[in-house]
Amino acid sequence: MIIEGRAVVIAGDDLDTDVMYPGAYLNIDDPEQMKPYLFEGFDPSLRDELGDDAVIVTGANFGIGSSREHVVQAMKAWGVQGVVGKSFARIFRRNCVNLGLPVLECLDAAEAAQPGSRVRIDTGTGAVDVDGRTFQAQPIPELVLELQASGGLVPWARERLRA
Repeated sequence: MIIEGRAVVIAGDDLDTDVMYPGAYLNIDDPEQMKPYLFEGFDPSLRDELGDDAVIVTGANFGIGSSREHVVQAMKAWGVQGVVGKSFARIFRRNCVNLGLPVLECLDAAEAAQPGSRVRIDTGTGAVDVDGRTFQAQPIPELVLELQASGGLVPWARERLRA
C-alpha cells in the first residue's frame, strides 16, 4: 500500500493519549463526533492542520498513557492517512493496528519531516520518502497489512467468519 500526504508534525516526545483526547469526552462513541475533541488537552490548533491528505509525524514514545481508542478513531475520522514516528507506545501502536490506521516507526524520517513536508510511505517495503529523501523502516508485517486493508481487526474478523 502506498500512502501519500502532507506532514502534520507533532513536536515533542512522550505525548500522552490523556491529553490528546481528554476523559471528559470518552462517552462519545461516534468518531465524527469525536473530531472536535482530538488534541483538546494538548494543542487544539492541530485540528486545523488535519484532513484527507494528512500524515501525522511524531516524536518518541507517542501515545503513552491510557488505552484511548478515541485518539485513533478521531484521527481516522479527520481523514489522517497514517502516522510516522520516532517510536510509539505499545498500546497506541496496537490501537492503530486494530482500527486500521497505518503506523510506521522511522526515526530518520520523523526527524527529517517539517510541517507541510510531502510524505510517501510504501507499507510493503518500509520505504518512507520525505521531500524527496528516502529513509528505510521495517516493512509492515503481512498480517497487519491485511488488517489495515480490511479497515481493522473487527472488519477483518467479520470477513473471515463469513467465508
